[in-house]
Amino acid sequence: MSAKLADENAPDAAPGVAARRALRGELIAEAIAVMIIVTLGDSAAAMITLYDPSPYAQAYWGVCIAWGLAVTLAIYVTGSVSGTHANPAVTLALAVFRGFPRRKVLPYVAAQVVGGVIGAALVLQLWHPVIDAYNAAHGLTRATGGAAGVFFTHPGEHIAPMHAFWDEVILTAFLLLGIFAITDEYNEMAPRANSGALMIGLLVAAIGASGGYLEAWPINPARDFGPRLFASLAGWGSSALPGPGFYMWVPIAGPLVGGLVGAGLYHFAIRPYLPSGRRPEAD
Repeated sequence: MSAKLADENAPDAAPGVAARRALRGELIAEAIAVMIIVTLGDSAAAMITLYDPSPYAQAYWGVCIAWGLAVTLAIYVTGSVSGTHANPAVTLALAVFRGFPRRKVLPYVAAQVVGGVIGAALVLQLWHPVIDAYNAAHGLTRATGGAAGVFFTHPGEHIAPMHAFWDEVILTAFLLLGIFAITDEYNEMAPRANSGALMIGLLVAAIGASGGYLEAWPINPARDFGPRLFASLAGWGSSALPGPGFYMWVPIAGPLVGGLVGAGLYHFAIRPYLPSGRRPEAD
């Protein structure tokens, strides 16, 4: 037996080995969760961006449902391993308000971004002939941002970057307000059993249906930055990173701030007033 194996099988080493194995599984699950969300969600974005007429021209709700069900699927696949944060804004809010270990925050975020990169790579594999045809038909190139909307977000008509930032604060606040309510075991109105995953997916869809045209509702830094990073290496260059007007900061900062606002609102304004006996005395 090697010294390494002997150390790993020693009683004192076993808890550390188990903890490292558990964390490895959690990080793999987080990467897979974001990969699922980005692959399916960005493919829906490709459907609305690359075809004329768009299959969703009169049915934008279909795009929202696609993103929402992608989130639901990600939760069903990975929730038992990592809890399916799948979003740095969620990870940060859980660390601040729900006791998630702070030492895990950066590894979780890194895994989520990696998942976004992998998802974007799969989207390009699926859609590159259509992307190239679209750009050729419109006299565009990847370097000039042709078909960039397939991969990452951008401000809509009449929306300035600072306005987009506040939009994302508000929209992500609603996301975390809903997630904290849906997942609170002391909330009598929260869905039971496994229906929470579907409700979170519908929450994402509702946010998209309510404000998606403002700036494509990133509400998730990894969902935007991972594909943006991949696209910058796949020919989109500076049109992806840092983006026109250095826009890349908006879908990172807005959701992080908004997540804390929404989670804090639930934690301080709702949870203390849940029926007594249904919440811990420590609260």
